[in-house]
Amino acid sequence: MKLSDYVVQFIADQGVKHVFLVPGGGAMHLNDSLSRCDAIEFVCNLHEQASAIAAENYSKATNDFGVALVTTGPGSTNAITGVAGAWLDSTPSLFVSGQVKRADSMFKPDGTPHGVRQMGVQEVDIISMVKPITKYAVTINDPDLIRYHLERACFLAKSGRPGPVWIDIPLDVQAMRIDPASLAGFVPDDRPDDNSVLASQVSYIIECLNRAERPLLLIGNGVRLSRAEDDLKRLIERLNIPVETTWLAIDVLPEDHPLFVGRPGVIAQRGANFAVQNCDFLLAIGARLDRVVTGFAPARFARCAFKAMIDIDQAELDKMGDSIQSPILADAGDFIRELLSQADQLEVNERIEWHRRCEVWKNSYPLVLDEHRTPGRVSTYYMSEVLSKELSEGDYIVSGSSGSAIELFLLAFKVKQDQRIFHTTALGAMGFGIAAAIGACLAGGRRRTVVVDGDGGFMFNIQELETVARLNLPIKFFVMNNEGYASIRASQTNFFGAASIGCDTSTGQSLPDIRRVAEAFGLATDVIEDQNDLAASIRRVLETPGPVVCDVRVIPDEVRQPRLSSVQKPDGSFVSRPLEDLWPFLDRDEFASNMIVPILED
Repeated sequence: MKLSDYVVQFIADQGVKHVFLVPGGGAMHLNDSLSRCDAIEFVCNLHEQASAIAAENYSKATNDFGVALVTTGPGSTNAITGVAGAWLDSTPSLFVSGQVKRADSMFKPDGTPHGVRQMGVQEVDIISMVKPITKYAVTINDPDLIRYHLERACFLAKSGRPGPVWIDIPLDVQAMRIDPASLAGFVPDDRPDDNSVLASQVSYIIECLNRAERPLLLIGNGVRLSRAEDDLKRLIERLNIPVETTWLAIDVLPEDHPLFVGRPGVIAQRGANFAVQNCDFLLAIGARLDRVVTGFAPARFARCAFKAMIDIDQAELDKMGDSIQSPILADAGDFIRELLSQADQLEVNERIEWHRRCEVWKNSYPLVLDEHRTPGRVSTYYMSEVLSKELSEGDYIVSGSSGSAIELFLLAFKVKQDQRIFHTTALGAMGFGIAAAIGACLAGGRRRTVVVDGDGGFMFNIQELETVARLNLPIKFFVMNNEGYASIRASQTNFFGAASIGCDTSTGQSLPDIRRVAEAFGLATDVIEDQNDLAASIRRVLETPGPVVCDVRVIPDEVRQPRLSSVQKPDGSFVSRPLEDLWPFLDRDEFASNMIVPILED
């Protein structure tokens, strides 16, 4: 059979139902083979970045592979943003690229470079570019090694800390005939797990937990990646201690769970930060404790607590230095199951006062305030509150890129049971929303998918509205019209006193009428001018058949709060406040009443 047919059949055998691609000459044989495969629906996007982001979020939705197929040169380089997002969010994804013929390659047959920048037409050394952001990246020069490299790449993508892999195949190699029966496969090292070390570590954690008066469980996306969601539910019920989640694990637990306190971080619910900063025992499972969660001084994070961090990546544990008392190198699922197996060692401790305190924190400091519900242009906070109520269990929600779509909308969003939330938590890439929605919607069997995106980020992959229209995907786009790049405007204003360049019409940046653009692609459109009867307006959009783009006239520069900030000292220097002391700063007496541990002095 032809090698390209083998590659496509291999992808189908992994259970992949959709492959995202932009056809190109460098991947001609792969494109042809894909078009003849009945087991896979190929999704023809208009831009490789969108294909890569769609594949990345197809992976997130299925908790398995997403696949993007791109051509050589700019087709490959355009996909790098999606690869980087998958790398940072530990998303197992497969990227396959076409490449120039071996005879036209900048590399000699022995693999050494000719020393030129380019030999073949549109040739780039894509493998060197993506190696730092993939778990495996290789060019297939020997057709007899195709099975070995595919199997090795897929094994590495899913094992350990998951991540993207890249297979590059020259055009002439794609067309070569191979005998599948004679191909050598990949055999991973068979290293039996030593559970004795983990068992001992878990036993020690239980001892520490039994002594704790104010324990807290922090859950990260590593739990989902290890496919341990059901085990987690049993663990939470058995431990019966307050629970928080990271941003990437936002949908692991519904908002109304009786033990859920919130999501801590530099932009967060006050109650969530008060809880984590006042706990005396923190168990972080599958959370890498990045600066979004810990703030910019990790040593001050849960500073009076005994902290146990369970992560599958030794480097993530090492980066925390001595701020973690018990770093445990383990898969999140393995740790949870071992803890459940030793659950009989857990002492019964109701910790009534601690539970009451966490509940008070959660309810005393709501994110949506009366000021957000006043008549006028739409408050993103209030929109989030109303949309949370109107959406159903099982809906998919995509938050576009960075800025208001995450820092306001997602911050205030209340997740229901079985909803899935997709966002670019680490990379914050503009252009994420439309492409991510395509991948997630298809992975979810074309279920209703709701996108909340800023008008600036929406423009970055707006050509994919054609893909949405062609496939008639039930995606509802709420585009927050804040008259430009609100995040850039806010940053320039905060640092320099006024927005000065490239963020709105007055500073050299303009955006088109979103509705007219959407209508040109044949999509239904709507507009929400103000928040009078906002629930009815949102319901109207959600009930519109097929895809729809809604222009939401939001408050252009809505204050982002609560958030970590700095204060200026008398000598003019700035000092960051601790994580529990978010801006707008509370009255000092009220702040002190929320603190159990000693207050940090400037």
